[in-house]
Amino acid sequence: MRFGPDAPRGFLLLLGPGKLNMLQFNKIHPTREDYRPTREDYRRLASEENSTAELLEQLLGTVRRQYWVILFVGALTMALALIYVVAATPRFMAVATMFIDRGKVQPFAQQQQILIDNPMDSAAIEGQLQILKSDTIALSVINSLHLADDPEFGGSIDKSAGTIFGLFSGLSHSNNSDRTRNALASFKLRLTAGRVGMSFVIEISFISDKPERAAQIANAIVEAYIDDQLEAKYEITRRANDWLQSRLGELQRQSADSEHAVADFKAKNNLLNVGNGQSADEQLISQLNTQLLEARAQTSSAQARLDRIEQIIRAAGDIDDPTTGTVADTLNSPVINQLRTKYLELVNREADLAARVGSNHLAVINMHRQIREIRNSILDELKRISETYKSDFEIAKQRQADVEKRLEGAISVSRSASQAQGALNALESKARAYHSLYDNLLQRYTELSQQESLPTTEARFITRASPPLDKAYPKTRLVLAGALFAGLMLGFGVGFLREMLDSVFRTTKQIGAALHTNCLAVVPLAEKPPASSSPAAEPKLQLESASLRTMIRRSSILWTVNDSPLSRFAEAVRAVKLAVDLGVPEQSKVIGITSAIPNEGKSTISANLAVLMAQVGARVLLVDGDLRNPSLSRALAPAAKGGILEVVSGKSSLSDVLWTDISTNLAFLPAAMSFRLADSNEIFSNDLTKQLFKELRQSYDYIIVDLSPLVPVIDVRATTNLVDAYVLVVEWGRTKIKLVEHALGEAGNLYENLLGVVLNKANMDVVHRYDGHLEGYYRNEHFARYYAD
Repeated sequence: MRFGPDAPRGFLLLLGPGKLNMLQFNKIHPTREDYRPTREDYRRLASEENSTAELLEQLLGTVRRQYWVILFVGALTMALALIYVVAATPRFMAVATMFIDRGKVQPFAQQQQILIDNPMDSAAIEGQLQILKSDTIALSVINSLHLADDPEFGGSIDKSAGTIFGLFSGLSHSNNSDRTRNALASFKLRLTAGRVGMSFVIEISFISDKPERAAQIANAIVEAYIDDQLEAKYEITRRANDWLQSRLGELQRQSADSEHAVADFKAKNNLLNVGNGQSADEQLISQLNTQLLEARAQTSSAQARLDRIEQIIRAAGDIDDPTTGTVADTLNSPVINQLRTKYLELVNREADLAARVGSNHLAVINMHRQIREIRNSILDELKRISETYKSDFEIAKQRQADVEKRLEGAISVSRSASQAQGALNALESKARAYHSLYDNLLQRYTELSQQESLPTTEARFITRASPPLDKAYPKTRLVLAGALFAGLMLGFGVGFLREMLDSVFRTTKQIGAALHTNCLAVVPLAEKPPASSSPAAEPKLQLESASLRTMIRRSSILWTVNDSPLSRFAEAVRAVKLAVDLGVPEQSKVIGITSAIPNEGKSTISANLAVLMAQVGARVLLVDGDLRNPSLSRALAPAAKGGILEVVSGKSSLSDVLWTDISTNLAFLPAAMSFRLADSNEIFSNDLTKQLFKELRQSYDYIIVDLSPLVPVIDVRATTNLVDAYVLVVEWGRTKIKLVEHALGEAGNLYENLLGVVLNKANMDVVHRYDGHLEGYYRNEHFARYYAD
C-alpha cells in the first residue's frame, strides 16, 4: 500500500511515535479526510504545546533524569552539615527579661508630684534598646566580670599575639586596649536584645560556650542597665538643683534692675500722663498721607497728558497729515477742529483738481501751498496746548513736593515720642518676664528641695536568666534539615544546568520541535556480537567470497535483523521500512540514508533496512554511496576490486561488480576506493550516474544508498536528482541539535525530500526518563511477549 493523496488518514498513526496523533491532526484539518501533515503543522503544534502542564512535566523529567546528581549533591551537603554539627563548639543561650515602666522622673513637672505617669511610645522603647546594646553597658559588664582576660572572648589569644609582636618588633606593646576592643566586638556579636511584641517587656539573650557564664552575663547586662539608669537620674537631679540655685539668684537681681529701669525711664521722658488713644501727631500724619496720595495722582495724570501731546507733535512732524494725531488724541480745541476741517476740504479739492488739470497746474500748486500753511497752523496750536500741559504738570509736582515735606516733618516729630513709648513698653515687658520666671523657678526649687531623691528607675527584672540545659547552637535538626533542603535545591540546580547544556536529541518530540519532521523509529543500541568466523579461517573465507562475490557476514551488527528478527532493533527497522512504503509513492524507490556527522550508525541502518526488505522477497540493491569513507564496502566486500566508480566510468559492467547475499538475495554495489577522491560530489551529479540509477530502477524494487554525512562533505547535496527520499540517522544522546539544524539548513533540497529521522543507538533503559508521557511505550512488560531480547 502506498502513501499518497489517496491514502486513508489513519495510516498516519503507523509512522512511529514522532507522527501526529489523530486528535492533533483533527484539530489542524477537521474537514480533510486525506491529507499529509506539513512542516508548518508541526511548527504550529510545537507552539501550542507550551503549557503549564508541560512545564511541570519538564521539571519532573529533570528530576527523573538527574535524580542521581540531586541525591549526590544532597548527600554531600548532608555530610558537610553533619561534620559541622559534630566539629562545632556547642554554645548555650541564656535569656533574661525586664520590664520598662511607663513612669518617668520629671524634676520640672507641672504638678506637685515628681513621678508622673506618661505613656511611652515605640520610639522611646527603641531608644532604650539602643542604650541597652551600647558600648557603655557592654564595657561595664566586661570590666566587672573581667571578660577581656577570658579566652572565650579572645583574651589569651590576643595576649599571646601581643607577646610575640613585642619579641619580634622590640617595642613595648601594651595590648590591654586591644584585648578590650576584641572582647567588646565578641560581646556585641553574642548579645541579642529585642522587644516582646508591642509590650514594654525587653528580652535579653546572651550566647556563651558555658551555660553558667551565659546566665551570669545576661543578668549582669540587665543590672548594668539599671545601674546606668539610676546614675543618670541622680546626675539629672543634682544638676537641676545646682542650676536652680544659681538661676534664682540671677533672676532676682535681673527682676529688681528691670523695675528700677522702668521707673527711671518714665521720669526722664515725662511719659507718666501719656494716654492709650491716638495722638494728635498720629492724626496729622494720617491726614497728610491722604493728601499725598491725591497729589501724586494729579501729578501722574498731568504727566500722562503732557507725554501724549508731545508724542502727537513728534508724529505730526514726521508725516504729511497732521490731523492723524488729533483724531487719535480726542482734543477739544475749537481752533484745531476748524483748521482740521479746512485742511481736509483743501486736500479733497487738490486731489480733484489734480485729476482734472494735472499736478503741475498753477492752481494745484497754489492749493498745495495753502494746505502746508494750514498744516503749520495746526502744529503751532498743538505746541501751544503742550505748553499749557507742561505748566499744569509743574504745578502738580510743586504741590506733591510741599505735601511730602509737611509729612516728613510730622513723622520726625512723632518718631521721638514713639521711640520713647516703645522703649518703655519693652522695659515693662522685660520686668514682668523676669518677675514671672523668678516666681516659677522659686516654686519648683521649693518642691524639689522638700522631696527626697527617689532611688527608682523605669526598668526592673521580670525573670533572671538561669543556666540553659540544652545547647542553642548548632541546632542539629535545623542544620541537617536546612542542609538537606539546600542540597536538594542545589542538586536540582546542578541537574537543571546539565539539562540546559544537554543540547542533544533524546526524544521524538525534540525531533518534531527542532527539525519539524517525523521520527520514523527509535532504534535501540545494538551490541556488536563476535565475528562469525575464526581468524584462522578468515583468509580462506575472503578468498572464496572474492571469487564468488558473496557478501561477508564478518560484521554481524549489519545483519541484526536477520540474526535477531524478534528484537526491538528489528521492529524499529520495520517501522522505517513501513514509512518508506507509505511515504514514497514511486514504484521503484531510491532511498538515501545519511547522518549529520560520522559514527551515528547510518551504515548499520542502511544494511539492516536492505536486509529486511530483501527478506520479504523484494528486489533490493544496497549501494555504498559514501565515496570518501566506504565503510560498508570494507565490511561486506573487503576484496572488491571494482564498484560504482568503475560502472559509471564504463570500465566494468554492473554484473561484474555486484556482490550478493545467498540467503536473502540482497545485491550490493560497493565503492572500491584505492585512493581518496577529492571531487566525489561530481560523480553523483554526472549524467552517467543518472543514467545508471535510471537503469537500476528497472531492475530493483528498493535501492538503498548509504550516503556520506552532511557536515564533513557536500556529496549528499548532489544526490537530490537521484534519490526519491532521504532518511536522516541521528545518534541518541550524542548528536547536537544545533548541528543537525545547521546541516539541514545548508542542504535545503534534501530537507524538502526528507522522509524522516531515525533516532539511533537509544538506551532503552534510560530513554523513558526523557519522555514521561510515553514512559509506558518504552518500558512495558507487554513487549516481553513479542520480543526475544
